[in-house]
Amino acid sequence: MARTIDTSTQQATPMMAQYLSLKAEAQDCLLFYRMGDFFELFFEDAKAAAATLDIALTSRGEHGGAPIPMCGVPVHSAEAYLARLIKAGHRVAIAEQTETPAQAKARGSKSLVARAIVRYVTAGTLTEETLLDSRRDNMLVALAQVGGEEAGEYGLAAADISTGRFETLTLRAADMAAELARLRPSEIVLPDGLDLDLPDSHPFDRSAFSGSRAEAALKRIFGVATLDGFGQFGRAELAAMGGLLSYLDHAGKGTLPFLAPPSAKASGAHVAIDAATRESLEITATMNGTRAGSLLGAVDRTVTGAGARLLAQDLSAPLMDQAAIEARLGLVQLFHDDSMLRDQLRVALRALPDIGRALGRLAMGRGSPRDLGQLRDGLGEARLLRERLGRLPDQPLLLAQLLPSLDGHGALVDSLSRALVPSPPTETASGGYIADGYDPALDELRRLAGDGRRAIAALEAKYREQTGIASLKIRHNGVLGYHVEVPARAADPLMQPGSGFTHRQTLAGVVRFNSVDLHEQASRVAQAGAHALVAEAAHLEELIEATLARKAEIARAADALARLDVAAALAERAAEGGWQRPHFLPEDGEGPCLEIMGGRHPVVEDALRRDGQPFVANDCRLVTGDRLWLVTGPNMGGKSTFLRQNAIIVILAQAGAYVPAQSATLTLVDRLFSRVGASDNLAKGRSTFMVEMVETAAILAQATERSFVILDEVGRGTSTYDGLALAWAVVEAVHEVNRCRCLFATHYHELTRLAETLSSLSLHHVRAREWKGDLVLLHEVAEGPADRSYGLAVARLAGLPPAVLKRAKDVLSRLEAGKARTGGIAAGLDDLPLFAAATAQVEEKADPLRAALNGIDADALSPREALDQLYRLKQLAAAGQED
Repeated sequence: MARTIDTSTQQATPMMAQYLSLKAEAQDCLLFYRMGDFFELFFEDAKAAAATLDIALTSRGEHGGAPIPMCGVPVHSAEAYLARLIKAGHRVAIAEQTETPAQAKARGSKSLVARAIVRYVTAGTLTEETLLDSRRDNMLVALAQVGGEEAGEYGLAAADISTGRFETLTLRAADMAAELARLRPSEIVLPDGLDLDLPDSHPFDRSAFSGSRAEAALKRIFGVATLDGFGQFGRAELAAMGGLLSYLDHAGKGTLPFLAPPSAKASGAHVAIDAATRESLEITATMNGTRAGSLLGAVDRTVTGAGARLLAQDLSAPLMDQAAIEARLGLVQLFHDDSMLRDQLRVALRALPDIGRALGRLAMGRGSPRDLGQLRDGLGEARLLRERLGRLPDQPLLLAQLLPSLDGHGALVDSLSRALVPSPPTETASGGYIADGYDPALDELRRLAGDGRRAIAALEAKYREQTGIASLKIRHNGVLGYHVEVPARAADPLMQPGSGFTHRQTLAGVVRFNSVDLHEQASRVAQAGAHALVAEAAHLEELIEATLARKAEIARAADALARLDVAAALAERAAEGGWQRPHFLPEDGEGPCLEIMGGRHPVVEDALRRDGQPFVANDCRLVTGDRLWLVTGPNMGGKSTFLRQNAIIVILAQAGAYVPAQSATLTLVDRLFSRVGASDNLAKGRSTFMVEMVETAAILAQATERSFVILDEVGRGTSTYDGLALAWAVVEAVHEVNRCRCLFATHYHELTRLAETLSSLSLHHVRAREWKGDLVLLHEVAEGPADRSYGLAVARLAGLPPAVLKRAKDVLSRLEAGKARTGGIAAGLDDLPLFAAATAQVEEKADPLRAALNGIDADALSPREALDQLYRLKQLAAAGQED
C-alpha cells in the first residue's frame, strides 16, 4: 500500500518544506521539482516515476524518521521522459526556479531559491512537437450536466489546443459514447460529483463549470459583446465550456492557448455511429489500436500532418448535409480529373510545415524562432498556391471558398523573411536567429563581439610566442569563461610571480590561467554578446506579438491547406484504385436507396493485392421494395466482408470521398449500425452473447427508415433454439418496425422461410462449391438461399483431424434424418402470425379459476381432498367477481 506523505513542514529542511508546499498544490500530479540541471521527484512520486521510466530510485535524507525516496531526470531531455509518463496515464506539475541563485543570495546568505509551479502537463494540454502525433488530433473534452441526471442532457466542449480547434455539443446520455468515440479524446474533465464511467477522465473544481463564467470568459477572449455571432449555446454547453476554459487556465497557470471561436455542432449534422460500430468497422484504428489495417490507413494519402488529422475527422463524422458533401466531392473531382495539377499541389504541400501547431506553440508561450520560420515558409507557400489555383477556370465552389484564406499574409511574411535567418533554431539561449541587416544596432554589437573574438585569437598567438609554449590555447567554458590552458608539464613558467598570468584551476594533465589582457577582451566580448542576446530577444517578442495579432487568419489558412491536402489525397487514392464519385439522390424521391455496383472493401483488397490475389467485387441494391437482404453461406465465404464493405462505402461517400465501386447511388444515411463480431467485456461482466444482445437492442431502439444496419450471426452465442428464435424476431422487427436498409448474415437457414411473409426481404448467398472433396469459396454474392452451410468442409480446411470429421459426418447424417422426420427445429413456424400482428395482440388476462380446474385430477382425489378443492375453487371464484 502506498505510504501517505506527511505534508507537515515542521521539522523539515527548508528545501523539503518548499517541496511539500508545492506538492500540496500539485495534488495528484507528479511533481517535477527543478534543482539545477535536473527535475527531481520525491516520495511516492519518485516510486511511480522510477517504475514507469525504469530509472534508478535512490534516497535523500529523512522525513518523518524514514529515508526519502528520490529519482530525477535531466532538464535537457525532460520532454522524452514526460512523453512516457503521460502515455502511462500520469499527469505532471512542473516546478521551476523563479529566481537565480544570485538573486536568492541577495535576499539573504542562506535563502533558498524560490520555486513555483509554472505548468501542468496532461494528455489533453500538450503542444510540444515531440510529445504529439503529427497525424492525429489531441482532444481535451469537458462534460457538464445542468438540471440533474433526470434531465438526461449533457454539454460537451472539446478543444485541440495544439491547433485551436474548439467545438461544443448538447447531447443525450445515450449518444455520449458515440460522440466520445468520434472525438477520441486524450483527456476528459468532469465536475466533482458527476459520476460517469469514462476512461482517461478525472474530476475538476465543480464551480468552474459555470455558464455565466464561461460567457464572460469567451467574451473577454474573443473581444465581443455577445456570443450570438458564434451560434446558440445551451446551458449545458456553456457550463462545459466554463470547465474547459478553467482547466486550461489552471494547466497553463494563467496562460490560455489559442482557441478558434467555438463551433456549435448541431445534433444530426453528422452520421450517428456508435462506439461498437466504429470498433467493428475499424474506421480510424483497428481493434488492436493500430492505424495500419484500418479504413483510415487504407485511404490516407495525405502529405501533411494537418491533412491527416482532417481526414481522420472526416471519416469519423460523415456529413448529413448533401450540399456540403457535393462541395467536397467537387474539389476531389477537380484533382482527380487533372493529374498534373494534383501532382504539383501534392509536391508543394509536402514541403509545408505544420503551421497550425506552430501557431499553437507560439500562443502558449512555448514557441521558438523555428516556429516563426515555419509560419513564414508556410504562409509564403500558401500565397503562391493561391496565385496558382486562382488562375484555374471553372473553380469548384469549395475551392473558391478556400482561396481567400491563403492570401493576406504578405506583410507578415515579408517581416518574418527580413527578420529571421533561413533556418532558425529551436533554442534562443545562444541567439543567432535574427538575420544580419535587420537591425543595424544588433549588427554593430555582433561586430564588436566578433572583433573581440578575433582579438582573443590574436592574443593566443601572442602568448604562444611570448611563452614559447606551442600547445598553449585560449578556451571557454560556462564556469571560468575565457581562460588560458597549457599542459601541466609546461605550466611552471606561468606560475612564477611576474609572469602576467594568474592561476585559476589545475586538472589532470592541464593547468588553467587568466591574464589582464584576456580578461579585458573577454569582458568586451561578453558585454557585446549579452547586449546582442537582449536585442534578439526583444525582436523575437515583437515578431511573436505581430504574428499572434493575425492568429485567427493564420488558423484559417492552416485549415484551408489541410482541406486541399485531403481533397488531393482522396483524388490520389481514387486514381490508384479506380474509385468512382458517388451519386446522391434527393431525399424527397422514391424512398431510401443504397445501390452499389461492383463494391469492394479497401482494406481487404489492399491485403489481397499484396499477396497477388484479386478481390471479388459484389453488387448491393437496397431499395424501398427490397430493403432487407438475408445473406447465407459458409464461413470464410465473404459474408462479413460484404456487409462491412457496404457500410464503409456509405462512410466514404458521406465524408465526401470517392468510393471503391464501379458506381454508388444512395440517399443519405442518418445512422449507421454494425453488429459484426463481438467479444467478452470482462470489465463490465458481460459475455459475448450479452454484448451482442446489448448492441442489437441499441439498433432496434435507434435505427430509423433512413438508417443502414449490418447484422452478422445474431443469436449464435446461445442455444440453437434460443438463437434461432431471437434471430427470427430481430429480422421481423427490422423489417416491420425499423424499416431501415439492412444486410443480415446468418447460418440459420430456417430464416429463409421469412421471405414468404416479409415483402421487402430477399434471399442472397455467398457462392461456394465442393470439387473433388475440397471446398472452393467463390466470394460471389448471388440471389437465393445457400444450398447448405458447408460447415464440415470449412472444418476440413481448418485442419480438424480426419477421425473427428468422420464422426461429425456421422452425427450430421443422423441429425438431418431426424430433421426430415420431424420437420426440423423450425417446425411449426409457418403457423406463426406476422410480427406486426403478434405485437398488436393484447395479452389475454389470466384466468386462475380455469387454471385451477385444469390442474385437478378428479379420479385421484379422496372425498376429503375433493371437499378441500371445492372450497378453494369457491374462494377463487369469489376473488374473480371482486376483480
